Amino acid sequence: MYRTKQYVERSWGEIKNEIDIAYESQPDASRIFLADGDALSLSTSRLIQILEYLQGKFSKLERISCYAMPRNLIQKDPSELSQLRRAGLGMLYVGIETGNDLLLKRVTKGATSRGIIQGCIRAKECGFTLSCMVILGLGGKKYTQDHIKDTARVLSDISPHYLGALTLILEEGIYAEFMTKFGEKFEHLDDFEILDELQRLVEFLQPNSPIVFRANHASNIYSVGGTLPEDKGRLTSLIMELRRHPEMLKPKVLRRF
Repeated sequence: MYRTKQYVERSWGEIKNEIDIAYESQPDASRIFLADGDALSLSTSRLIQILEYLQGKFSKLERISCYAMPRNLIQKDPSELSQLRRAGLGMLYVGIETGNDLLLKRVTKGATSRGIIQGCIRAKECGFTLSCMVILGLGGKKYTQDHIKDTARVLSDISPHYLGALTLILEEGIYAEFMTKFGEKFEHLDDFEILDELQRLVEFLQPNSPIVFRANHASNIYSVGGTLPEDKGRLTSLIMELRRHPEMLKPKVLRRF
């Protein structure tokens, strides 16, 4: 959502050197994450070179993962994604944020709901484990209904293996940029309205396969989790209990995005 870094591709020599340094300090690493936020923009051949080197270097390696933008998953054809999967890339983290096309444009996500669905389903069909993130409160008071309705629709179509719900917090340094991009008056949701969005998200989701759901990020007002749709009733009851007892919510001073 925020562009504070310029995209630069590092040389193979730099990458190899960093892997070697990491191996010296953590030779028994079982999980490796390819940083930064746009790793899949690298050519498929370069990514395979990195993956094969990691596989050969770390004998106890169980999982390699990275962030994936929806456009990355569309730009790479299924054969390329399948090659990456066979080379050892196993899990992709996709920041969906919202399924509403107006809000996607407002926060300059660079994707449409249709593109997000297309890219994520392609990744699943190629064998990747998919973890998606959405942001409660992203539409403010005006768009809260559309935000959750459309987000639940997109997530139901994708049915990712994992789903994380964060809560919007506009910290110093991003507040002005967000407000400028949003393009109109933005009213934050209060804690009860965030709980309402959380409940509607849980209730509206109709996945075609189980989703491990978590809302336990530092930004969230309370940590909840379960498997959907199996735990819908339990999560809904918990959210209603939190409404009755707001003293159970995390103090605002402890919340971070």
